[in-house]
Amino acid sequence: MDREQSLYFRLELIWWIFTLILVAGVLYPILSKTDDYPFLAVNIVFIVVFVTFTRYIFLLKHTFLAKQQLLKIGIVLISIPVIFMLIHQINIFQTFLDENGIEGLAGDLPFGQREKVAKFIRAEMLFFGVGSVISSILLPIRLVVSVWRTRNRGTV
Repeated sequence: MDREQSLYFRLELIWWIFTLILVAGVLYPILSKTDDYPFLAVNIVFIVVFVTFTRYIFLLKHTFLAKQQLLKIGIVLISIPVIFMLIHQINIFQTFLDENGIEGLAGDLPFGQREKVAKFIRAEMLFFGVGSVISSILLPIRLVVSVWRTRNRGTV
């Protein structure tokens, strides 16, 4: 069992490194062009939740979470407020865009660059935001099915 846990730990570590590289790759163009990006923390949360929850939905049997019944039930219960928090953050972002315009994100860049950066920010925020909401809705369903399968069939 120790070898299996070690493998799960290494796989989890690899996925977290991939997630950090993805966060850096997505945020680098934004942070290199803007001075003050008000949605940095929210953007990081969107990307991490999207990648991690999607990974758990599709690769659950290859994670440390596969045999942890109580942890799965805890995640199901915690995911309800997480869904509402993510939706609220998307709403805050949309309200910011409505009040300040898409150019309010890019600061004082030249016109052509400002438009490209603002469109990139809007597109990636909505992609990862909506993706994180969808994966937050699907993950509890997947975990409940996994708990049922483990209890009744002995599989994940």
